[in-house]
Amino acid sequence: MSYLVLARKYRPRNFSEMVGQSHVVQALGNALTTQRLHHAYLFTGTRGVGKTTISRILAKSLNCLGPDGQGGITATPCGVCQACTDIDSGRFVDYTELDAASNRGVDEIAQLLEQAVYKPVVGRFKVFMIDEVHMLTNTAFNAMLKTLEEPPEYLKFVLATTDPQKVPATVLSRCLQFNLRPMAPETILDHLGQVLQTENVASEPQALRLLARAARGSMRDALSLTDQAIAFGSGQLQEASVRLMLGSVDRSYVFQLLDALARGDGKSVVETSEVLRLNGLSAASTLEEMATVLQRMAVLQAVPGIGEGDDEVDPDIAATARLAQAMPADETQLLYSLCLHGRAELGLAPDDYAALTMVLLRLLAFKPAGAVATTLGSAVEPPKKPQPERAPAALVATPAIRPAAVPVPVPTPAAAPATRSNFESNRPPAHIQRAPAAPDLVAPGALQRPPWEDELLATPAPAAGPVPAPEPVQATAASATPAAPVAVMPPLDSPLGDEWTTLVNRMVAAEMVAALARELALQSELRSQADGVWTLRVESESLNQVAARDKLQLALLSAFQDTGQALQLVVELGPVSDSPARRNAAAALERQRQAEETIQNDPFVQDMIRDWGAKIVPGSVKPRSPAAGKPI
Repeated sequence: MSYLVLARKYRPRNFSEMVGQSHVVQALGNALTTQRLHHAYLFTGTRGVGKTTISRILAKSLNCLGPDGQGGITATPCGVCQACTDIDSGRFVDYTELDAASNRGVDEIAQLLEQAVYKPVVGRFKVFMIDEVHMLTNTAFNAMLKTLEEPPEYLKFVLATTDPQKVPATVLSRCLQFNLRPMAPETILDHLGQVLQTENVASEPQALRLLARAARGSMRDALSLTDQAIAFGSGQLQEASVRLMLGSVDRSYVFQLLDALARGDGKSVVETSEVLRLNGLSAASTLEEMATVLQRMAVLQAVPGIGEGDDEVDPDIAATARLAQAMPADETQLLYSLCLHGRAELGLAPDDYAALTMVLLRLLAFKPAGAVATTLGSAVEPPKKPQPERAPAALVATPAIRPAAVPVPVPTPAAAPATRSNFESNRPPAHIQRAPAAPDLVAPGALQRPPWEDELLATPAPAAGPVPAPEPVQATAASATPAAPVAVMPPLDSPLGDEWTTLVNRMVAAEMVAALARELALQSELRSQADGVWTLRVESESLNQVAARDKLQLALLSAFQDTGQALQLVVELGPVSDSPARRNAAAALERQRQAEETIQNDPFVQDMIRDWGAKIVPGSVKPRSPAAGKPI
């Protein structure tokens, strides 16, 4: 007699033998008991979780005759009647299994549906089981829709698929769908133990645990691997032989790596990686085992003591708990993420072990700041942001706080009603009290600006003369809400600054300078024009390059070619207080301010804010370019 593999020998014969699918068994059992039967069932799930098995048990439940031949529809088929034995052996004439992967055309479906018009020959129901139904063509699906929707009372459809997303919605809506879940490693472990006990095969618990994890939720894969492991181990299941067969990495190497990473020992990391290479162990399996241990460590760090008492069930619990205490929680999370991403990078490297070494070194390099501070014994202070050098102020902003909402003036009972001018003014008269600010409204003059504009308001720039410091704004009882900031921009009447800004803007508009030469012109300050020598000053040393200086000098010579003026350009380093870039930014800020005031003081806008609760979206107001007349 030929050998029958474990996956077929121990296929469940009834619902009580099903493992890991209690939710489906309960639903089908209750439906069979109460005889509330649907005409079409759809079973979905990954490979080896019981889709075909449940279909055959359902067919036996519908056609079981009982040991005495007088039985009816039942949730517990007898397994000894003619119908049950024929279905188990695959020769029941009223049970048809169609493999849609090889019979996916409309002709095959039409041939199957032709049998639907005939009543069952020996059974109570005809059962059409279509496996891998998602492989059918669109025309095949369309051909079966009508029969699937209203089949004869003696016909039941059972569809099975591993990819329900590819099944048309018109088919899904006609079926009762059951999702079969992948099985937990603990469930597979218990079932393998029962099977091997029945087979009288000696096994080690850790070997079965390796097989259960390698099955990836599939009971059929677990039984097939067990068959292979029995043959590999000459009738015995030992951890060493199973690990060698699967190519799994010994957890001891994983614990060595994680311990070295926790200590920051790069030498031990590289040496352990070399041992893995010499032993021919899989790099992908190494990262997978590391991710598994790190996940368990993260659980122990979040819920301390959750694994206590499980040392006999899993001997790795003690080592995992020790590492969980030695490694910070944030570092555990980082290592877990890097291990997952490192597995995807193995195929990109020319050598798996070189890629594994790089991933391990990356784990060692990217340590959280907290871990580094703990190792050094002192906290790491964040670097201080360098403060720019201050120069004489040209733009002065009054120190004021921006209100977040526009105050709607509401007259007091004893005050005169507000006039139209009260709404158009930024400051209401003294007899008008301010109502609480509405959160959805924007105060006039308080539109949110980009950060560089706020810095410009407080950035010092050159001035013709000393500018007195502004007096602090005093809050009064009549004006409880601070006023919007007002930029005071004295005229820049420096002749050199005016001449240089005009010349640079003209060259930029004519595209005479570009890239680094343009930035040198915009960011520089013209200091002197003596004997044909133009001296520029810049703050950044990166702008003071020979190539950029030569290009700018050629552009200047081209600009003065009609006059025949000769000049030589000299660039020095130092603080810059007046440059075309600063003037252009100031002009742009002034245009922005004027545009905002124009919108805020518009009577129609004020009416919309007052009457309809409208608001001005911050950043939506754009000034028009003075040259093109378009928003910039």
